[in-house]
Parts: sequence; structure tokens; C-alpha cells
Amino acid sequence: MAEHYEALQKKIGEPYYGKKAEKLSGCAEWLSFKRDPETGKLKLYQAYFCKARLCPMCAWRRSLKIAYHNKLIVEEANRQYGCRWIFLTLTVRNVEGDGLKPMIADMMKGWNRLFGYKRVKVATLGYFRALEITKNHEEDTYHPHFHVLLPVKKSYYTHNYIKQSEWTSLWKKAMKLDYTSIVHIQRVKGKAKIDAEQIENDVREAMMEQKAVLEISKYPVKDTDVVRGNKVTEDNLNTVFYLDDALVARRLIGYGGILKKIHKQLNLGDAEDGDLVRIDEENDEVANGAFEVMAYWHPGIKNYIIEKG
Repeated sequence: MAEHYEALQKKIGEPYYGKKAEKLSGCAEWLSFKRDPETGKLKLYQAYFCKARLCPMCAWRRSLKIAYHNKLIVEEANRQYGCRWIFLTLTVRNVEGDGLKPMIADMMKGWNRLFGYKRVKVATLGYFRALEITKNHEEDTYHPHFHVLLPVKKSYYTHNYIKQSEWTSLWKKAMKLDYTSIVHIQRVKGKAKIDAEQIENDVREAMMEQKAVLEISKYPVKDTDVVRGNKVTEDNLNTVFYLDDALVARRLIGYGGILKKIHKQLNLGDAEDGDLVRIDEENDEVANGAFEVMAYWHPGIKNYIIEKG
């Protein structure tokens, strides 16, 4: 990815791309671990992450953190509210590269309209929303879409139920579309008796099945979705250029309703732009007597060199 930014620097001449390439090249170069003397497990406690939107290392770390946060939030929502859970996928037609950024802006406005409708506000308790972008390399188009996790009351299917056709109509209205886009809705099935662990397992299984708390928690773009192969090609450069432009300074995940409230109660912090070193609470409980293990990325051998001290 750094090589693609370097190539964009040469092609366009903007210092921005050169600086981005430099940040990406140094990402996760040094990793510092502590070993818990009781468990023997290593815990990452210090590292430099560049936090670039298209950095595969940072995307991986963000996904881990978002998934962990969502796991805690789902558990707490089950405990406090005994929720049922629904997956919602909202799409629009594919767009060309120069139409990606304005389409994402329109989708954010459409999202605010959709969840401002009384029909939706009454039927749902909140949401976790994640924007995902994939590319059709054959047609050279981009597919931005929302994956949404919705907590609803136990009475949802007998009161205030929204059918798939109605979700489709509401999304079309919110987006002011002159066509009918694909909207997918799926129930997360759980036992009649609310069991937090079972619901969590069902949530995980359903998300794995749809590629939408693991799939929905993945970061919007993966490096394998961005570039094809290991070579810098014109197609890859265009992809990096348009995705970088569309994602810069853009919030790509969001919480609402009870999920936003629980996120705040648990003091989880910002998984998108915050600390990418600490993923779970165990990282803060390493024994004082732990010793340090340093890892340095060696660009020649393409691996980490471990130094024990």
C-alpha cells in the first residue's frame, strides 16, 4: 500500500501522498510486548500504528477492537433490555470512482432521514452502523453499502414489525432514489428464553453467515479488496486514489439509541481513531513483574526480529 501511495506522489505530485506513504511504511515497525509471568501470555503494550484508512495493519487492529466493543455492548444490551437482534443491509447502485465520495455523503444524509422517521424510531431501540465499500474490478465500479445491527424489543414481531418491503420503501424515500435498491433484512434467531451467551453466539454465527458482531465489525475496506496482486498498476492506483479521497476524515461506524448509551456507560473509547494497541481489558492487567519483549520488523527478511530483555 505504501508503494501505491509513493506511485501516486510521483504521478500527481502532491506531498500528501508521499507523507501517507512514509506513515504506512513505518506502521507497526516496532512492537513492544509484556509477558504475564502467571499465564506466560504476551500482551502488546506499545507500538506505532499509522492509522491510515487504507493501512491493512490498522484496519485489522480496528476490526479487532470494534468486534470486542460490540461483543461487550451486545452482552450488556441483552442483560439490560433482553433484546432481539436484526441485521439490516442497505445498498445503492454501484458508482464510478469520481461518484464514490458524493454517494457516501448522500448515504449519510439518507441514513439520518431513515432513522429520523417515526416508523423506524418506534420499532427499534438503537443501532450499530458500519459503512463497507467493495469494488467490482471487472466493471471498475464501487459498491458502498451499510451493514446495520438493530436491537429491538421482544414484542417487535407482534408490534411495530417492519417488513422487508417496507424497509426497502423507507430506504428509497430516505435516499430520494428513482430506483428500488436491494435491502436485506435478517432475524438473529435465539432461544425463547433470553440467554445472553446463546444470543451472543447466534449473533456471531449469523454475522459469519452473511459476511455482516464479526462481519459488521470489520473495517470498511481490506487491502485485498483495494489492490489486486502485488504490483502497482493503473487500476490499483485509481482504486487507492478514489478510496483515499472518499474515506478521508469520514466517520465510518456509528452507534445510536441504547447501543450508543451502553458504549458510553462502558467507557469504551473510540475504536475507529483511538488507541489501536489495547484491544481488551486484559492489556491493562499485566503484572508489574512482567518482562519486555521487543519486536522489530525487518524489511529484508519480511518478518519480525524478537529481542528479549
